[in-house]
Amino acid sequence: MTNSLHSDAQSLDTQSSASNLDEMRKVVASLPKVLLHDHLDGGLRPQTVIDLAADCGYTDQLPTTDVDELEKWFIDTGNSGSLPSYLTAFAHTCAVMQTAESLTRVAREAVEDLAADNVVYAELRLAPENHLEKGLDMQAVIDALVEGLAQGEAHAAAEGKHITARLLVCAMRQNDNSKEVAQLVIDNYGKNSDGYVVGFDIAGPENGFPPANHAEAFTMLRENLIPVTIHAGEDAGVDSLQDAVVQGARRLGHGVRIYEDFGASLEGIECQEVASAIRDRQIPLEICPTSNVQTGVCDSVADHPFSLLDDMSFACTVNTDNRLIGATSMTRECMELVENFGYGYSELFELTSNALNNAFVDLPTREHIMDTIIYPAYLQLIDNSDEDIETDVNGAGFGAEDELNLTLD
Repeated sequence: MTNSLHSDAQSLDTQSSASNLDEMRKVVASLPKVLLHDHLDGGLRPQTVIDLAADCGYTDQLPTTDVDELEKWFIDTGNSGSLPSYLTAFAHTCAVMQTAESLTRVAREAVEDLAADNVVYAELRLAPENHLEKGLDMQAVIDALVEGLAQGEAHAAAEGKHITARLLVCAMRQNDNSKEVAQLVIDNYGKNSDGYVVGFDIAGPENGFPPANHAEAFTMLRENLIPVTIHAGEDAGVDSLQDAVVQGARRLGHGVRIYEDFGASLEGIECQEVASAIRDRQIPLEICPTSNVQTGVCDSVADHPFSLLDDMSFACTVNTDNRLIGATSMTRECMELVENFGYGYSELFELTSNALNNAFVDLPTREHIMDTIIYPAYLQLIDNSDEDIETDVNGAGFGAEDELNLTLD
């Protein structure tokens, strides 16, 4: 099914000021968003960490029990500048997520928080093997998470919000049980989990643990037609991206170091072999700007290669990665693109469409979300622009010369 709408957008005032930025932030916050890369164990509410620690006797091991100080500790740890240091924050979150009740609560609250940010589709991920210390098996972890996602969706609906939340099951690349996790995904994929389990990922430290170490697991998944995303090109470089593609990745988690496979000529920047393959095949990049700054990919969002990759026709999406550790949200990530690269509503629509088109959920669900939520929101934005949106930022947004192309493939 293909629906196309070509609408000449109305001109918007392009004067840049703090008040203009505030106005655009309000609009962006209200727009529907699609999130493909978000770790459940990196997105807890600080108070929930404290509550769950009290429930399981972990309070004395927390850095602090003051909610504001604890939030700051997680953010400061995230700002370490390296992926291995960044990952130490998960020791505390995983420690308090060792029961079915805690896992269900974390999943439910994640969906509630995303719905409040007007995320209408989210793929949340977690590695069950990190949550077995209190006697759960991996199937029990999946069951608890699915229950939490369903509760979160129901709560959002009761609040007048719509969100479809799905689960990606991770294996940890430094461990040797990826075949067991792959079988878990096969057993729970699609209808076997009421549609909630939609794919597989490997996460953890990239350097020294290439995707090829888990080739047998990826073969199992391919043979069972399970979609796979692979963390690559975050800490490790081009070789990790090539390996991920060879192993059958449908999407690439982060993927930003693909710029290391660029060359320069009199014609400008050119893609080398691996970069060309990823661009030409339109393998989506699950880019997480704030997280990439925290782990040392770049010094600031302004220095991030996001806009370069987008301009070079890579299939870019914008994501949160770890909302607690990054003190972030989808609205914040979108506004980073607005403030640093002059993105406007047309570009945000394109990123949203890219993400939804490459979601692992079934096509009818994707079409329904586009037709009933995303299309109408952007059409209303155009219709109301003269009355409700007085200004934009750095010339971004809909201009008289622009045409908004809303296409669902």
